[in-house]
Amino acid sequence: MRILVTGANGFLGKNLCSELENIAAGKRRGLPELMPLTLMRYDVNNTGEELAAFCREADFAVHLAGVNRPKDEKEFAEGNTGLTKQLLSLLKAAGNRCPVLLSSSVQAELENPYGRSKLAAESEVFAYAKETGAKAFVYRFPNLFGKWCRPNYNSVVATFCDNIANGRDIRIDDENKRLTLAYVDDIVDEIVSCITGKRADGTEPLSVGIVYTRSLGEIAGLIRSFREARENLYLPDVSEPFTKKLYSTYLSYVPAAEASVPCDTKRDERGSFTELLRTFGMGQVSVNVCRSGCLKGNHWHHTKTERFIVVSGSGVIRQRRIGDDKVTEIPVSGEGICSVDMLPGYTHSIENTGESDLVFIIWANERFDPERPDTFFEKVVTEDQL
Repeated sequence: MRILVTGANGFLGKNLCSELENIAAGKRRGLPELMPLTLMRYDVNNTGEELAAFCREADFAVHLAGVNRPKDEKEFAEGNTGLTKQLLSLLKAAGNRCPVLLSSSVQAELENPYGRSKLAAESEVFAYAKETGAKAFVYRFPNLFGKWCRPNYNSVVATFCDNIANGRDIRIDDENKRLTLAYVDDIVDEIVSCITGKRADGTEPLSVGIVYTRSLGEIAGLIRSFREARENLYLPDVSEPFTKKLYSTYLSYVPAAEASVPCDTKRDERGSFTELLRTFGMGQVSVNVCRSGCLKGNHWHHTKTERFIVVSGSGVIRQRRIGDDKVTEIPVSGEGICSVDMLPGYTHSIENTGESDLVFIIWANERFDPERPDTFFEKVVTEDQL
């Protein structure tokens, strides 16, 4: 399939084109109806002749190009309505009745120059579809957010993320102002679904399937918490879809040189212990190194649970139920990685039986609390059992 994308270098265009390139290269599977895929990019650096050639060849036209921050209000009509008319006239001149998808805006419902230009572009597409029989998909997009969005332009999320990630202040005039937002990857999925014929066209504007409504104060608070959490090794609650998408967006604005966050390592003659990350409600993850011939543990917990995953070296995990004499041994090795639960009410230990360091990951269901550690020393193998 030959797909024309106008506005290919813009925020949405860049994200869409990168996904279409993945599909064309076979990196995203499950879309055989698009293969082989040819992507035709059009942006401000292309000529009218190139656009005409694309319109002769396209099997689907995604029209994302437009103007939203001009120096002169007249450019709204030229860049939104005018370019849409040009695209449609070139398709008509080529006798090409391929489907057309228009990127419009929820502001088409408002009485302002930008909204009027978008509403006029919608009317042009619907009239073209009625005249030619071509399928039309007209989406009224809300505020979009995601990676590669230009800060200090027309996206408050991008501006907040960029400023906070780089340690700059942000300005909020009304924290209670609510925004309707859509995530760029969700929009890309919508567009790809239209291209593959999984979305119905129509004579009325379409709405995005997945949207979020949040106040400016909520958005700013979440983004600030992301910066603080990274410094303290915390992960946000990404089980909540909006938080997950906003966190990914925030990270895309973190300078690459600052992607590293130092971890605190505690060392003794037996090896080392390093806390890797913390979560809100899902415990913590650490990495433990046990030297050859050394043993760690010999303690038990009431409620705290741990999971050991040996990734390098070899050893043995021992567990014994409190009040019982039976010791269970589980050989562990980086050659055959497995997860082993440290059972509540069982004293447990891990011994390095190899010649190299024994390295294992530990997940604990709660953070260590020095005021109430829930950790009680007791040897797994007692003197009577030796």
